[in-house]
Amino acid sequence: MIDIKNDVKEVLYSEEVISKRVKELGAAISKDYEGKDLLVVGVLKGSIVFTADLIKGITIPCELDFMAVSSYGKASESSGIVRILKDLDNDIEGKHILIVEDIVDTGTTLSYLLKYLKARKAESIEIVALLNKEARRKSNVTVKYSGFDVPDEFIVGYGIDYAEKYRNLPFIGSLKREIYEK
Repeated sequence: MIDIKNDVKEVLYSEEVISKRVKELGAAISKDYEGKDLLVVGVLKGSIVFTADLIKGITIPCELDFMAVSSYGKASESSGIVRILKDLDNDIEGKHILIVEDIVDTGTTLSYLLKYLKARKAESIEIVALLNKEARRKSNVTVKYSGFDVPDEFIVGYGIDYAEKYRNLPFIGSLKREIYEK
């Protein structure tokens, strides 16, 4: 059972701070993609809350699709092996793709995903990430739109999980080490 008081070490970003930043990202994306054929691609499951809030702040026409990609399973460390669990429903040829990620950590999953999507002849592919964890980066991926930089800690909340739990927290916090090192 989730016990916020005992499991979350620290609240890093409140619901209000996240909301303000997501609206700013939506405005920047709207400006940059004005007049372009934009396809927003949420990476499931972690980005679902961020994607839903982000598209509400995008004021230009856009399409929405989802992919499910995994390199973690139920572990707290990436396995380094990327699997596509759900592919896009839409053809992306000639479209401007905006990949929506909850958190960019090692970059392994995104690096794989970028190569995979580039082969499908999109006009452009960019990344928006709510959280950027540069300290753990292993792959060279460029995040065009970034919400917040986070420390090298295990992050949960606002769609981000540990073992499928904590996604429903309205804030972003760091999880106590003893929770994920059991």
